[in-house]
Amino acid sequence: MDWNGAKLAVLSGGRILSLLRDERAGLPYPGLWDLPGGGREGGESAVDCVLREAREETGLIVDPRRIVWQRLYPDPRASDGPKRWFLVAELPPSEARGARLGDEGQALRWFGIAEFLKMDRAIPHLRARLRDYLADRARRESSAHM
Repeated sequence: MDWNGAKLAVLSGGRILSLLRDERAGLPYPGLWDLPGGGREGGESAVDCVLREAREETGLIVDPRRIVWQRLYPDPRASDGPKRWFLVAELPPSEARGARLGDEGQALRWFGIAEFLKMDRAIPHLRARLRDYLADRARRESSAHM
């Protein structure tokens, strides 16, 4: 499977963890709110990639059992190129404490999920992917109650 990176939506208590990207020349999406993640190293799996990136960028050690959803998407900057994974982890507040800014980005912040979805300064395709997850979760919860 041809993929080159992964992003992780870390959700906790109705909030999502986001990083404000640096504003360097040549950096995609400079100055926008992003999610933890990045490029694949060697032959690592999508889960290994995104958990490593989350640890480096936020200090959080996310238990892989907290990952509740994952989907492969085309790269929005090169739809005919390698794909990128989008994963979601839902953490109890006790595991979400201690998030801190790593060596990338200008700031780290928890946003309400609804607020993040409306933000013009959040990367648009990540907002769309989060909406996909939320719609899928709502469908699953609805069919579980039938």
